[in-house]
Amino acid sequence: MPRATLSGFPELTPSERVVEQHVLDHVRRTFELHGFAGIETRAVEPLESLLRKGETSKEVYVLSRLHDAPDATRDRQLALHFDLTVPFARYVLDHTGALAFPFKRYQIQKSWRGERPQEGRFREFTQADIDVVGQDSLPFQFEVDVALVMCEVLAGLPVGGFTMRVNNRKLCDGAYQAAGIVDREGTLRVIDKLAKIGPAGVTAELTALGLTEEQVDFALALASIRTRDTSFVEQVRALAGSNETLEEGLAELAALIEGGDSRHMMADLSIARGLDYYTGTVYEVTLDEREGLGAISAGGRYDSLVTDGKRTFPGVGLSLGITRLVGALLAGNEATRAVPTAVLVAVTSAESHAQSRRVAASLRARGIPTEVMASAEKFGKQIRYADRRGIPFVWFPETSEVKDIRSGEQVLADPEAWTPPVGDLWPRVVQS
Repeated sequence: MPRATLSGFPELTPSERVVEQHVLDHVRRTFELHGFAGIETRAVEPLESLLRKGETSKEVYVLSRLHDAPDATRDRQLALHFDLTVPFARYVLDHTGALAFPFKRYQIQKSWRGERPQEGRFREFTQADIDVVGQDSLPFQFEVDVALVMCEVLAGLPVGGFTMRVNNRKLCDGAYQAAGIVDREGTLRVIDKLAKIGPAGVTAELTALGLTEEQVDFALALASIRTRDTSFVEQVRALAGSNETLEEGLAELAALIEGGDSRHMMADLSIARGLDYYTGTVYEVTLDEREGLGAISAGGRYDSLVTDGKRTFPGVGLSLGITRLVGALLAGNEATRAVPTAVLVAVTSAESHAQSRRVAASLRARGIPTEVMASAEKFGKQIRYADRRGIPFVWFPETSEVKDIRSGEQVLADPEAWTPPVGDLWPRVVQS
């Protein structure tokens, strides 16, 4: 992905856009195959709504009008959303009467976050989210379902191996209770930084929170547990004993591991997710060969993010970082061509332009992307034009022949019946 003039705001070439579009089409199709309905929300939300969801104010882009007076008072300051979960929570409340619960939604939109740009991190980026929201209750099975859908999405893309690491907030909360840790949410937020700042950094921050040396050791020992099966259950009990909250979290995480995709899922008790609205299962997905890229998908269960004061709308969801994923794909994949056009219809004279347009219309009517040459040129020049743009076929209307300019093969063809090979109909993504 090329460096844009404004750092953190990527721009794509036509070939790179083909790769992105391939990802978007596959993601949307997979979501819809599982019954998720698409929605779109506005790009802005009230600033106070964004800041109370666990994000720091320095990452939020605030909106203001150029011609507002510097000291103008505003009833409500607006900001660009930094993810799609908070806007979705507001959307559910605004449209409750029009939704059938449990409501299964997908959303593919841009978000904005003012963090330092680096590999895989952008200030403007596209996300693809799925969520299931219930009214007053939501069966646990949906926590398994969204994990399976996201694994299916990633398994259908040329990303290589990937691992979905899962944990449960109830498990951690119950374990911290057993250890006598008072600031359990703060402890979770620090543990969530383990991969970034390491055990020494975590130890320093937990100590600053007021944890004893024994409690710090306990929290790090819990975070070190990782299994591909349900053997984590006995490891946790041996470390923390048992209480009601802990047992509920253990049962849910075990059910997720047993019902999930065994090829890609792992119980990893260091996964916490920094946002404070998660209440149950939490997920993070990394590429096995690009772990330094960070999570390409993440999410979790939330029980109180969406409420109108009388009713609650518990939900569970996962977000896929499309821009980050496309950047990873561009490192080893490319488009077969930069333009959608499969056929260029040649023009032999000004008078024959109408005939060429009729041929093109016949091909387009059957779903074949087709262009007409702008002006009459020597055939060699028209072929070179197609070659420069990556168009594989040139059609000669006067002789009703089509030429594969890669192989040189030229055959008689009927515009009402001829179709290019499936692999040439649209651009494809292949290994570079």
